[in-house]
Amino acid sequence: MTLQQLRYAVTVAEHKSINMAANSLFITQPSLSGAIKELENELKLQIFTRSSKGISTTPEGDEFLGYARQMLEYYNLIEDKYISSEPAKKKFSVSSQHYSFAVEAFIKIVKEFGMREYEFAMHETKTHEIIQNVKLLKSEVGVLYLNDFNRMSMTKIFRREGLEFTPLFDCGIYVFLAEVNPLSGEDKLSLEQLADYPCISFEQGDKNSFYFAEEVLSTLDYKQIIKVDDRSTALNFMKGLNAYTLCSGILCETLNGVGFKAIPLDTDDTMTIGYLKHHNMPLSEMAQLYVEELKKYSDKVYKGSKSAK
Repeated sequence: MTLQQLRYAVTVAEHKSINMAANSLFITQPSLSGAIKELENELKLQIFTRSSKGISTTPEGDEFLGYARQMLEYYNLIEDKYISSEPAKKKFSVSSQHYSFAVEAFIKIVKEFGMREYEFAMHETKTHEIIQNVKLLKSEVGVLYLNDFNRMSMTKIFRREGLEFTPLFDCGIYVFLAEVNPLSGEDKLSLEQLADYPCISFEQGDKNSFYFAEEVLSTLDYKQIIKVDDRSTALNFMKGLNAYTLCSGILCETLNGVGFKAIPLDTDDTMTIGYLKHHNMPLSEMAQLYVEELKKYSDKVYKGSKSAK
């Protein structure tokens, strides 16, 4: 097994096509196919499945590719430090549930370091994809929450996927809604008061498990529920339909804009915001700085009538 074979396999996985990968690698399709087949035979492992619809990775292939990316990343770091006259851009990627504070912290890191030497990526996405992105090293850090309901099941999933979860801070549960909502003047809200208003839930796709739900209290039987894919649409529904969602209560008015409030929910439930990382990889310097930036939000858990989530 060679670094070239690892690079070939990772490129095929990224393009999901032997032809496109061969073009990007400037080699012929038969040469690439032969190299991949030779690698699979050597490993006694099927990395890819081929069909009329194209090429996809097997579950075992996904795991192998995660380690392959890790090896290539280490090699690139050595090459940049000791061989290359012009170092390639360093990469830093984060995957997160739909938390504006995670995006705001990311923006601060980008502003501090600039984009001349770094290539940044921020993915607000589904819970399952956060786990997969960190497992496969597409993102170094994943930001999500645990609570009493999902903690045991999610921790088991993290362990199975070779990941570890580190808590950042605990917070209560808040109702995030627009100031035009008739309930916006309340000091505290109960589920009974919310019953006649649409609840916003972030879509989890075909991995739609209660444990993967981005909102706490996901097992409740809501009278009205709206599924969305992004934070902007959720904000529009809050203003246009008096909808609400349940959130961490962390202020971030600079990104969400004005006209929103976070009101404590009348419950004893809490949530733990934390981050995922690959269990056998130390955090890079950039990731450590990002985590330190996230920790600062422990002092910003909602204490007033502005925006949150």
